[in-house]
Amino acid sequence: MRLYLIRHGRPTGVWGGGDDDPGLDDLGRDQAAQAARALIALPAEHRPSIVVSSPLRRCRETAQPLADALGVPIEIDPRVGEIPTPAGLSAAERPAWLRGALDGGWGEIQGDIDYEGWRQGVAGALAARAGAAVFSHFVAINAAVSVITGDGRVIGFRPDHASITTLALEGERLRLIARGDEARTGIL
Repeated sequence: MRLYLIRHGRPTGVWGGGDDDPGLDDLGRDQAAQAARALIALPAEHRPSIVVSSPLRRCRETAQPLADALGVPIEIDPRVGEIPTPAGLSAAERPAWLRGALDGGWGEIQGDIDYEGWRQGVAGALAARAGAAVFSHFVAINAAVSVITGDGRVIGFRPDHASITTLALEGERLRLIARGDEARTGIL
């Protein structure tokens, strides 16, 4: 059974930019439409039948064209959301913290949260979603891929906006079929 992990389209803003939950800009909306067309064009046996999204607006807006095309609701799952920010860290401090977290391994992330547990939770949420297109975030996608591949780095690849990473669910085990397109832009 196939499963697709899609990074949200390009948002109108970035973390620390004044909007904690930005939607998509014009290019992001085009990227969302392109991703939906690519998923709808798949052979019927591989086409997703469920649409799952992070609670954040940029993911919901990226998921909407596919949900509309399939005639299904978007199921919101916070487990595929953005990496949690340590308590007490302001929105202005988050970009610097995130840059530091991205440079190392999962066990090296500083904060009051069990990031290894969060990473495993992302993969577990995906394993429960056979046949789904899951709209998520740069770090969450890397979390899932790192669990699947055994790579302990926080960043194993740089999924571009609206890129589609293809997974297979074999029993309860996820397998990476293909990484999505690599980013041509930064995440911050």
